[in-house]
Amino acid sequence: MNASLCGVIRCAGQHACIDRIYGAKGGMRGLLEEAFVDLTELPDATMDSLMRTPGSAIGTSRFPVSEDAYKGIPAILHRHNIGYVLLNGGNGTMDTASRIYEACHNEDIAVLGIPKTVDNDIAWTDHSPGYGSAARFMMQSTAEIIADVRALPIHVAVIEAMGRNAGWITAASALAEDAGLGGPDLIYLPEFDFCAQAFLRDVKDILSRKAGMVVVCSEGLHDAEGNPVVAPVYRSDRATYFGNVSAYLADLVTGHLGYKAYSIKPGLLGRAASLCVSTTDRSEAFDVGRFATEAAVSGESGKMVGLVRNPDGDYFVQFQLYNLQSVRLFERKMPEEYVNAEHNGITEAFKNWCRPLVGEPLPGFCSFQ
Repeated sequence: MNASLCGVIRCAGQHACIDRIYGAKGGMRGLLEEAFVDLTELPDATMDSLMRTPGSAIGTSRFPVSEDAYKGIPAILHRHNIGYVLLNGGNGTMDTASRIYEACHNEDIAVLGIPKTVDNDIAWTDHSPGYGSAARFMMQSTAEIIADVRALPIHVAVIEAMGRNAGWITAASALAEDAGLGGPDLIYLPEFDFCAQAFLRDVKDILSRKAGMVVVCSEGLHDAEGNPVVAPVYRSDRATYFGNVSAYLADLVTGHLGYKAYSIKPGLLGRAASLCVSTTDRSEAFDVGRFATEAAVSGESGKMVGLVRNPDGDYFVQFQLYNLQSVRLFERKMPEEYVNAEHNGITEAFKNWCRPLVGEPLPGFCSFQ
């Protein structure tokens, strides 16, 4: 998010028609409460720090916005002479951007969406800024756990990845094989029904051939009836907080197979570990912010920036605008061709798609076993 903000600030500063650059502190809450921070003349050292900062330097919120509040937004923007509104976020943010556009489209106020979600579930774009870094974290962390289990093969290690309804982050664990010690033995995504009996059968089969193994699962696993395999600990209109799915799977192994198992739940580390940032991801995030700003200044509005991958040869992306109304609240999930027939592993097609996004290749690991 902060790299895209840098792109916006750098680009906006080059246009004479823009004399002030504001950030809404706490996202929509800041906009509605007119709590703005002036970002116009930030020193280079601050901009450099911003490019490296996890999270959002201006903050975010899950503030519920009423229809009356949306109708009042044009007046707020006019009071502060704001003519361009750029919103950076995921599906919920694109829905909000679409509603602001609807309120402002007759007010000479441009509204653009900048995609950002580690979940990678926004429609139309090949991938979302933020995902490449989350994928790199999952790839590297899984590779390190595989090395540890290989050295002391007496466990079943179960890693839980973020991703309620879409398994993009979970699937990225398959790239752990690029470190040279193999990938996860089993991978379970939220797009497919989870069967405890099939899981135990798979684990038992693998343990008949090796002494330790690694499983990666999504926090959003559900059964054939669509029920979460672990009851959520909290639900609201905007969010679901799942129980400990990796602990549930580990307990299944220990309770039914009598084999030592433990769970690993990185949680927020998966989206905040700045040491694992993908250089490709950071660069693309900056460019998306810059492209959105150029589009707004050139008269575009009611659009989101999407990334379009070169279909042939070397990896690079181009940017294209999509109508916000076609994007809002549409979840893009893992396609069938990226998952094996048993729904417990990832195909080469996904790995080839994902590798350019995680940045530099993993350093190779060594084993004499």
